[in-house]
Amino acid sequence: MTRIADLLIVLLSWWIAYPLRFDVLRFVSYEERPPVSYYTGLLPMVLVLWAAGFQFFGVYRYDRILRRSTEIYTLIRSHFAILILFTALTFFITQFRFSRGVILVFGVLVMTGCWLFRVISRKILRELNRKGIRNTKLLAIGNTKALHELLRKLSRYPELGIEVTRVLSPEESDQALSWIAKDQAKMVLVSFLRADSLRLDPLLQQLKEEMIDLQIVPDYSDYLALGAEVDAFEGVPLIQLNQSPLFGYLSWIKRAFDFVLCFIGLLILSPLLLLVALLVKITSKGPILYRQERMGIDGNTFGMLKFRSMKVNAEEKTGAVWTVQNDDRRTSIGRVLRSTSIDELPQLWNVLIGEMSLVGPRPERPVFVSQFRHQIPNYMLRHKVKAGITGWAQVNGWRGDTSLEKRIECDLYYIRNWSTWLDVKILFLTIFKGFVNKNAY
Repeated sequence: MTRIADLLIVLLSWWIAYPLRFDVLRFVSYEERPPVSYYTGLLPMVLVLWAAGFQFFGVYRYDRILRRSTEIYTLIRSHFAILILFTALTFFITQFRFSRGVILVFGVLVMTGCWLFRVISRKILRELNRKGIRNTKLLAIGNTKALHELLRKLSRYPELGIEVTRVLSPEESDQALSWIAKDQAKMVLVSFLRADSLRLDPLLQQLKEEMIDLQIVPDYSDYLALGAEVDAFEGVPLIQLNQSPLFGYLSWIKRAFDFVLCFIGLLILSPLLLLVALLVKITSKGPILYRQERMGIDGNTFGMLKFRSMKVNAEEKTGAVWTVQNDDRRTSIGRVLRSTSIDELPQLWNVLIGEMSLVGPRPERPVFVSQFRHQIPNYMLRHKVKAGITGWAQVNGWRGDTSLEKRIECDLYYIRNWSTWLDVKILFLTIFKGFVNKNAY
């Protein structure tokens, strides 16, 4: 239903955009009215692009529809991505220059129409479901946290038309068939704890012949820290635990984002980098840059670059240790470099060659990783993405000599909720809020 409505909106918007631009919006100047045939000829491409694009970007995914804010965000992001692609294609498929005004009007109409359809349809469905006109009765069987969490979330979305008639315990599962008939349930959710797994097989054997929508809710909450995804290989279902959101084309988007901004950043900051390099050289003996082994994505190590802020062979006697307040190993300019985080700027090179990202969990030294992985729950999950120059923990004040637990909490939040817009937000906050490191020694 929603797919058909979206295609109709796209179709009508493209038909309306031409006369609206050239017959109504006359205050916007143009040289000559172009033939309408050029625009009608593009209609098949328009329909294919938006139908395929909305599907590709997950506009119709059921789990996204449950979250209204995410649904609208996904719709907006997908629409503008397709609009940019469409605009670019019009420059390559023909020598005729299509009106930017028509494309702009079309873009606004599609976005407004699709958004209004979703708002109105939700209100209509909500009213119908309140009156019981199109409710689907659901029977739940089980006692897991995952099941109760799902039922709680379903109760927040009456527009889905799902009415939970009752929840049976595992001990009551032998009464399932009688309750299904009595309640006229069309859907059954089953979720058992491992301790009750012996009851599961007899129940499923009873229910598999019934004309109901049977769904099993697996409970792996004790093992889940990032996200989960259901996949299949040759028809065999696979449940992936702690799945990183950065895979496939999304990893390429982040890599392109990093490369472009990093290249621009190196050009803009080159005078500052040269000045700092000169100051490091003339204020102390030793190399300008310091390369330190750090752990990045998938546990792979790399050499992270910094401007040298300590004396040469600072850890020769102590080994790998944390810096302390008034550390006498620092050079005269080292305190300034560390407190302003300017010593981190050479890591732009690490980003440029793909070893790091602009935004991500800060990388740690392998010797400390070996220690923390046994002390802090979910510590190693931060290595599901590339390490970053800055991150969600840093812009929230958890940097330097601060709580490791809080940093991991922020890192996992970032990985779960990653988006390009979140990266932009973190970079913005880094510039205007997180540049000075009060906890650096």
